[in-house]
Amino acid sequence: MENNEIKSAQKEFGRLLEIMNDLRAQCPWDMKQTFESLRKLTIEETYELGDAILKKDLDEIKGELGDLLLHVVFYAKIGSETGTFDMRDVLDSIIQKLIFRHPHIYGEVKVENAEDVIQNWEELKLKEGREGVLSGVPMSLPAMVKANRIQEKVHGVGFDWKEKEDVWDKINEEIDELKTELKKSNESDTDNAENIEAEFGDLFFSIINAARLYGVDPEIALQRTNLKFIGRFQYIEKKATEMGKSIREMTLEEMDALWEEAKK
Repeated sequence: MENNEIKSAQKEFGRLLEIMNDLRAQCPWDMKQTFESLRKLTIEETYELGDAILKKDLDEIKGELGDLLLHVVFYAKIGSETGTFDMRDVLDSIIQKLIFRHPHIYGEVKVENAEDVIQNWEELKLKEGREGVLSGVPMSLPAMVKANRIQEKVHGVGFDWKEKEDVWDKINEEIDELKTELKKSNESDTDNAENIEAEFGDLFFSIINAARLYGVDPEIALQRTNLKFIGRFQYIEKKATEMGKSIREMTLEEMDALWEEAKK
């Protein structure tokens, strides 16, 4: 950022803080909000930002970032009312954290690449008082995001495959174990639903690991596949309507033919 850009941003940020003061003092809805009531809205805004990023809609990304920034300011305002913290404390906290975690910029530490930076981060986080490498992973994260974050965290301290290709042996092993449990279920009356669930979980975890090793964000990859599936299925529904049919009246063969059309 150039100096003029920084000054302009500082001015607008100050304006946002003033507006937040007005809203908290005068708007009935804003006045009644708490940390707890805002939590679900903040999560929703985060997902809306994620959707905008997937769509590569820069205007929408800008708007959603503004919505998230408003939430940060809102939380800081509530904190100031309790005398616990204010916006200055929030800014000071992140500034100090960034300086501490970037000794290769603000200190004497030398790094060769981004991998070195990640390893330094994990070591520094432990020095900050974290009980363990995985203690900072939020419990409420969606399962796929959490699995990916867990794997990234342990990678940061060297717990990972020596060769990424080795992960495929693990995936095949998990598939075999799942097939074994499914076979048991088919051949006997034994209730092994928990074992089947566990093996599916192990398989999903291994596939997420493979995606990470090959530089793919599994959450984004699956979300793009979801959107692709939705688009193709909606094509089938549209064509069914044009044919004067209910999709429930169509045969699987008819739907498959339209699915192939949609792919083209």
